[in-house]
Amino acid sequence: MKMIIGLGNPGKQYEMTRHNVGFHVIDELAKQMDAPAMQLKFNGAYTIIHRPEGKVMLVKPLTYMNLSGECVAPLMDYYDIHPDEIVVIYDDLDLAPGKLRLRQKGSAGGHNGMKSLIAHLGTDTFNRIRIGVGRPTGGMKVSDYVLSSFSKEEQPLLDEMVKKSASACLDWLKSPFLDVMNHYNKA
Repeated sequence: MKMIIGLGNPGKQYEMTRHNVGFHVIDELAKQMDAPAMQLKFNGAYTIIHRPEGKVMLVKPLTYMNLSGECVAPLMDYYDIHPDEIVVIYDDLDLAPGKLRLRQKGSAGGHNGMKSLIAHLGTDTFNRIRIGVGRPTGGMKVSDYVLSSFSKEEQPLLDEMVKKSASACLDWLKSPFLDVMNHYNKA
């Protein structure tokens, strides 16, 4: 089974924030895959889809961003999923809005959700899709910025990145992540 994890924060007040782009990709994949309703267990919402390529689990940790590993690690243990079989989707301040980067390993880069995952999984070697949200300007605090909504001008870029990220995940179900990474990072 492969697991696709979108990072974000639960609750209406966070729904449209920059920090929740991972949740948006999971929603897009659930729609495209005609996924069954999400179950609430393991401090998260998840569903399992049976596809010709095999089973796929879509996951939204509901622990709040900083504790994402508390949801993902127990799910991986319960379903016996190896870190090679996951992809994590999250917002990245170091990429401009509209940019997408795929990686197979790396540090948390200051992202608290990724710090939690790396700590709970005991490795930084797992697939990831970083979605650019840009950096704050005008002295805005990073925490306020990631919990703010995209501007009207940025919204089309977000929509495009959500669809592109979902496409990359679907491609990963059929091809090695390295091939998918090389294809999407060229664009």
